[in-house]
Amino acid sequence: MNTEKLNEIRTAKCANPLAAGRMSWQVDQMRDRIVKHLERMLAREPSSAEPRDWWQADVYALRDKILERYIATQKTHHESDCRRIYYFSMEYLMGRLLRDNLNNCGLFDLNKEALQQLQIRFDQLEQQEEDMGLGNGGLGRLAACFMDSLATLNYPAVGYGMHYEFGMFRQEIRDGQQVELADNWLSYGNPWQILRAENVQSVRIYGHVETQCGAGGGRSRWVGGEVLRGVPWDIPVVGYGAETVNFLRLWEARASCDFDLEDFNRGNFLEAVQEKARSENISKVLYPNDSSDAGKNLRLIQQYFFVSCSIRDIIRRHFVGGNSWANFADRVCIQLNDTHPTIGIVELQRILVDEANLSWDEAWGIVTKTFAYTNHTLLPEALEKWSVPLLQRVLPRHLEIIYGINCRFLDKVAKKWPGDGAKLSEMSIIEEGPVRYVRMGNLAVIGSFSVNGVAAMHSELVKSMLFPNFHALTPKKFNNKTNGVTPRRWINSANPRLAELFNRTIGPEWITDLGKLRNLEPLANDLEFRDAFARVKLQNKMDLANFIREKCGISVNPRAMFDVQIKRIHEYKRQHLKLLHILSSYRRLLEHPEKDGESRLFLFGGKAAPGYAMAKHIIHAINVVAEKVNNDARIGDRMKVVFVPNYDVSSAMGIIPAADLSEQISTAGTEASGTGNMKLALNGALTVGTLDGANVEILEEVGPDNIFIFGHTAEQLAQLQQNGYRARDFYEKDGELREVIDWMFSDTFDVPGSFNPVRCIAENLLNGSDRFFLFADYRPYITAQDLVSEYFLNAELWYSMAILNVARMGKFSSDRTITEYAKSIWKLEPVLHP
Repeated sequence: MNTEKLNEIRTAKCANPLAAGRMSWQVDQMRDRIVKHLERMLAREPSSAEPRDWWQADVYALRDKILERYIATQKTHHESDCRRIYYFSMEYLMGRLLRDNLNNCGLFDLNKEALQQLQIRFDQLEQQEEDMGLGNGGLGRLAACFMDSLATLNYPAVGYGMHYEFGMFRQEIRDGQQVELADNWLSYGNPWQILRAENVQSVRIYGHVETQCGAGGGRSRWVGGEVLRGVPWDIPVVGYGAETVNFLRLWEARASCDFDLEDFNRGNFLEAVQEKARSENISKVLYPNDSSDAGKNLRLIQQYFFVSCSIRDIIRRHFVGGNSWANFADRVCIQLNDTHPTIGIVELQRILVDEANLSWDEAWGIVTKTFAYTNHTLLPEALEKWSVPLLQRVLPRHLEIIYGINCRFLDKVAKKWPGDGAKLSEMSIIEEGPVRYVRMGNLAVIGSFSVNGVAAMHSELVKSMLFPNFHALTPKKFNNKTNGVTPRRWINSANPRLAELFNRTIGPEWITDLGKLRNLEPLANDLEFRDAFARVKLQNKMDLANFIREKCGISVNPRAMFDVQIKRIHEYKRQHLKLLHILSSYRRLLEHPEKDGESRLFLFGGKAAPGYAMAKHIIHAINVVAEKVNNDARIGDRMKVVFVPNYDVSSAMGIIPAADLSEQISTAGTEASGTGNMKLALNGALTVGTLDGANVEILEEVGPDNIFIFGHTAEQLAQLQQNGYRARDFYEKDGELREVIDWMFSDTFDVPGSFNPVRCIAENLLNGSDRFFLFADYRPYITAQDLVSEYFLNAELWYSMAILNVARMGKFSSDRTITEYAKSIWKLEPVLHP
């Protein structure tokens, strides 16, 4: 399809999404449909219905219209026998869907009016929806943004993942410490999901390999073990305008035999359901703690179960269309979202060789034309490795195939670099040692036709630091696809006041063409627009202040600067560097209370992995300091520290529109991209950050005068490390840093009868391992924060900079990212419906 025609369709969607998606409906029809579902699906009469009943009925009413478009979409895709992208991700951080789906269908206002006629408030209704427990951090939220863009841009796509019964965990803060509770997001069911019991898949684990001899030589056969059932649940994904409705397919694990009646009749009641319980553990929890051998075993089975079900389902769909193996790679492209699904490469090779009886070379030719790999980490420890003994026990045939892939690949390496044992060792899939490990990152690179990073800087470091020898061997395989976020979720739904201001000022086309925000640039110094922009920000801050008071019991000044760091808790993301800044500011206030300056709310949100002790200490330390600061009458409202518990998509949608300052302070060279930086900047927060991840490209887009960049570069830090970095050297040279660290060692932050996390962090940084260079970046960070304070006191300057940030962030739309994937990696064309 030509670009001109596609642009016409996108413009039509913006102007009239109802017409574009054929979603026209009258208020009374919507109202009556809601009541009908309340009575016939939920067996409730309006007078006795609870808010949750009304929410479910509302979802069912909307789902009726969505499924009409879903059926039409899938019919068109099937009849056109089109090439599809199959997105493999262990996470999809979807959040709530009702508001997004109403907006994308163009039915939000109509639905709100229908509910008003029923005396139901939409803002109360949507609070009944649980965030889907299908993801944890940026990886899962990126996958959700990509699914939105794929549908909006009319690309044929299926997202495959796991149907977790429980999310990673629900976070509570007790006595300042993280406590993990079960995230039972399905306790009341979920009306968005659709059971597809007719497409159940069988998956084998454990067992052993037998070799069968024949005229053509020996063939391996995987036998014995256990067989699991993968039950699919579909969740429709609505593009803007509802022209295309794709879907997520999520796999729930069940036993091949749910119940042993013979055992039960003998009185062995527990044994009768033992297999069922063991099998269902596989899809029980997102990212089970893998610090134990049992946890590692479960994680591996979880990953294999997910990809095996998905690949078998893709094969089923392919052959239903009358296709063959000869055109499999022409119709199918599988994108691996990080290393978690990498065992899928081996699984497809196994199916082709063992079940389809293709030759090794023919099968490998199909595999390496099918898979593409996205890398999301520069930390070597985050690239998954599985021990050979574990793989031998759980997936014995796959281990054989991995050795076969490795042997053939190392032959190529030896031909390229004869006699270079170091390269053979570094590039091998097998890591030698007392216990051998399988390097899933190496396997992903070897088995994929494309390897991409997710920001320009990250992609260069993938080539030069993470996989340099692979890049030297196959340079054309490596490329960059800078991440983006969907403006439908992160402005149109999350910040409706700002969206309405944009619509009034420049029209609604920005919703599907984020580059249109450039039209705001001339208004950065327009007094009327700037005041309107500032009013939106203040209203959002007042909403957040109310939320903080209700959830955390802390009163905050909405006219203070809202300084926000919301992300997974990890040492490389450096929440403890922010803590050093807070303590420095606190000391300054106590020493010079007469000095004028801005009031600040320091707001944190994020979860620490259950087995990550230092990350949990950081959360504890933040809360210990918060308790001290928030109750110090000497500083009053000049400074508050808040840690929002159980940070998720819904709370992000309240925090991000209210933020003034976006903290993107990871150690240079560690963050792959980040997407929180994009969401915050799009909503009018200025960024203080290092030259890391996508910050580099944000700097290029918004200009150096509209961002606060600080700290050592990745190259400078590498040189520091090479020269023998000593944190104590910086401590001894910087008087303010020394005073803050000494203060942390004092009894000021002692917790009676409890471990002192503040002292623990100081000890770890000064006398342990400041491996993420907090002390080296402390002074540049404090200097940048002093400049932030100065600028914030000048409201005209601050809001002009904020408007310019928003206007120049058009590049960071997931629509742009997906278009690049589709053109240069997937070779995918949009499919429009007649």
